[in-house]
Amino acid sequence: MRPLVASYRLQLRQGVDFDRAVELLPYIAGLGVSHLYLSPIFTAESGSTHGYDVANPAEIDPVLGGRAGYERLAAAAQARGLGIILDLVPNHTVLSVENPWLLDALTHGVDSPYARHFDVDWEAGLILPILPEPRDEMIAVGAFEIDRETQRVRWEGGWLPLAPGTAEEGGVAEIFERQHWQLRHWVRERRKLSHRRFFNITSLIGMRVEDRAVFDAMMALPLELVRAGLADGLRIDHVDGLADPAGYLDRLREEVGPDVPAWVEKILTGDEEMPDWPVEGTTGYEANDRITRLLLEEAGMDRLDAMWRGVTGARGDYEAACRAARHQILSGDLAAELREMQRRAGAALAEAGQHLPEETLRAALREMLVAFPRYRSYIAADGPSAEDRALLDQTVAIATDAGADKAALDMLREILLSPRGQIGAALVVRFQQVSGAVVAKAQEDTAFYRHTRCLAEAEVGSEPDAAPLAGPAFEAWCTSRLARWPGAMSLGSSHDTKRAEDARARLVAMTHLPAEVAELWVQAHTLDAPEPPDEATRWYILQSAIALWEPDREDLEARLAAHLEKALREAKELTDWHAPDEEAESRAADFAGALLGAWREAPPAALEALVARGEMLSLSQLALRFVIPGLPDIYQGSETGTFALTDPDNRAPLDPDAPVSAFGARKLALMKELVDLRRALPELFAAGSCSVTQGGERLTLSRAQGGAQVALTVATDGTAAPELTRS
Repeated sequence: MRPLVASYRLQLRQGVDFDRAVELLPYIAGLGVSHLYLSPIFTAESGSTHGYDVANPAEIDPVLGGRAGYERLAAAAQARGLGIILDLVPNHTVLSVENPWLLDALTHGVDSPYARHFDVDWEAGLILPILPEPRDEMIAVGAFEIDRETQRVRWEGGWLPLAPGTAEEGGVAEIFERQHWQLRHWVRERRKLSHRRFFNITSLIGMRVEDRAVFDAMMALPLELVRAGLADGLRIDHVDGLADPAGYLDRLREEVGPDVPAWVEKILTGDEEMPDWPVEGTTGYEANDRITRLLLEEAGMDRLDAMWRGVTGARGDYEAACRAARHQILSGDLAAELREMQRRAGAALAEAGQHLPEETLRAALREMLVAFPRYRSYIAADGPSAEDRALLDQTVAIATDAGADKAALDMLREILLSPRGQIGAALVVRFQQVSGAVVAKAQEDTAFYRHTRCLAEAEVGSEPDAAPLAGPAFEAWCTSRLARWPGAMSLGSSHDTKRAEDARARLVAMTHLPAEVAELWVQAHTLDAPEPPDEATRWYILQSAIALWEPDREDLEARLAAHLEKALREAKELTDWHAPDEEAESRAADFAGALLGAWREAPPAALEALVARGEMLSLSQLALRFVIPGLPDIYQGSETGTFALTDPDNRAPLDPDAPVSAFGARKLALMKELVDLRRALPELFAAGSCSVTQGGERLTLSRAQGGAQVALTVATDGTAAPELTRS
C-alpha cells in the first residue's frame, strides 16, 4: 500500500481530460501529495460537466481519452510517485438511450439480460416523464415519428427504441401501448414513477448493486484497474443510497483485498458514528464541520442571530425550518417517492394481516420521514440493531408529538423492525433509501438557503444550529476519530461543498466581527438600488458578496448573479426551478451588482477587516486539517486560496498559471510545510496520540509518537497565524 500523505482532488471534464491531467502532474506532484484523487472517469452522458451521470460503467470515457489515455495518466502519475484514487458511482446511472444496458432493457423489457440491473417495476413499465407537452396532445399534432427501419420513435429532442415487432401496424397511441416504457409529460405526470432515482433527479436511475450479477457488472472495470496497478484507492459516492451499504462494502473489500484504501461519501448527523464498515472512513465532511465549529465565536453568533431576526423578521429555529422544508419536499420534489412508499407500506401491512385507511397511512409515513433524525438507519436482513430500534422509537415519538396517528405509527414501526415477508423486507430497504433523499433535499437544498443567519454553518455535513465547539469537545472528537477512523479524509472544500474553504472562513470571521457586519448591512440597506429585493434576500446577498469578494476579479457580478439564481430557487420561497420568477431573480442580481459596484469604488473598512480576519482563520483551518487524525484532502486550486460559491462556481478547471495573491502564496507555503511534515513523520500522523489545550483564544493541538511531537497553536479568534513546532 502506497503511504497516505495527502490527496489532491482534480475535477475532470470542462477542458480537463487525461492528457491535460498529465500536463498538470508536475504542479500537483510539486505540492508533495501522495495521491491524485480523480472525479469519475467512466463514460458519462454527452455533455456531462461532472461525470456522476454515468452512462456506461464498463468503459473509460472516450471524451476524456479512453483506456489508452487513462493508462498514460496512470503511468505518468506513478513515475512521479503519485497513486490514483478513483471515484465510483454504484448507486445510479443515467436514464438515457446513451446507457447501453438501459437501451437494451427499454427495447426488450423483462426479457433483457439487463432488466434486473435497474431498480424498476417492470410490470408497470418504465415510466418516463420526459415529454415537453402531454403525450396525447403531442400525438394529436403529429409530434411523433415512427421509424420502422430503425425501430425507433422520434420527437423533437429525443427518441426511444421500440420493442421488436411492435411497430408494424396501428397508430402511434396503439404502438406506445405495446412498449416496455410509458412516456409522460415531465411536469404534469412527474409524481408517479416506476424507478428509484437519485434524490429528485428523474434522469438518474437506481442500480440494484446489491445483486451479485449487477455488482460484478458495475465493478468489473474499476476492479480490473486496481488489480492491474492502475488505481490505488477508491472513493464510493453516495453510499447511503444503496440497498445494503454494508453488503456492498464487504464484497468490495473481498475483491480488492486488505491493502487498497477506500472511503465513503457519508454524512454523519450530530454525534452519529459511522457503522463498522471495512473502509478507511468517510470523505471528511464531519472534519470540516468540527473545525468550523471550533473557530466560530458563540457570542458573535448570538449577535448575528439577533441581527438576522431583527432585519429580516425571521422566526423559529432551524429544526422548524427543516420540518417545513421536509413537508414541502414530500409534497413536491419527492411526491413520487412518498406515493411509492405508501403503496409498499399498504402491501406490507396486508402481508402481515393488517390495514390502515389510505389517508391515515400516508399521513403517518409522511410524519415519519419528516421526523427521522438522521440520513438513514441500517436495518439488515438479520434484523435491526439496538441503535436502529432507538432511531425508530425516536422517530415515532417526534411524529406522535406532531399529531400523527399513534396506532398507525406503531404499526409502521413494527413492520420496519420485523417485516413478515418479502414485501415487508422490500419496504424496509426503500424506507432507508428514501429517508436520506428527504434529508438531503430538505436540508442541504432547501433549509440551508432559508435559515441564513450565518452561512458558514449552512454546509454539507453541518447543522446550522449546532453549537460552537470548545477545546475539550474538539479533543474528544479527535481522540474518537484516531481510535476508529485514523485514515478518514479531512476536507475543507469539495465539488459538493456550498462554499470553498476560504469563502467559508470569511463567514466564520463574521462571528468574530459582528459590528463590522452590522456596518456593512447599514451601508447595503441604504444602497441606491431601484426595486431592491426583500431584507432576507439582501441579508443572503451581503454574506455571499463578503464570501466571494476579490476586487481584482472582473467576473464577480456574473458569478454572484448565477449563484443567487440557484440559491433562491433552492429556497423555494420567491422562485423555484419548476416555475421561476425571473423578476424576483433579476431584482436580486441587480442589487448584488450594485453592492459589488459600490465596494469596487470604495472598499469599506469593515469589509477589509473581515477579509483580513478571514485570511487568518483560513490558515488556521488549513493547519488543523493537516494535524488532526486523518488524511488531508486538497481540493483543486484551494492551495492558493479560492473564494468560490456552490457548484458550478466551485468546479472551474484548475489553472496553476493563474496569478497568486499574497494570501494565496502564504497559504501555499504553509500547505507545503505541512505536507513535508506529514511525509517526514508518517507514523506520528498515522497513529500518534492527540491532545488539545486551550487558554483563552489560543488552542494547541499536539500529536506525539515515541520521541517525536508536533504542536500546532492557533488563534481561534483569527487574530494571528497558526504556529507549528516540532520536537
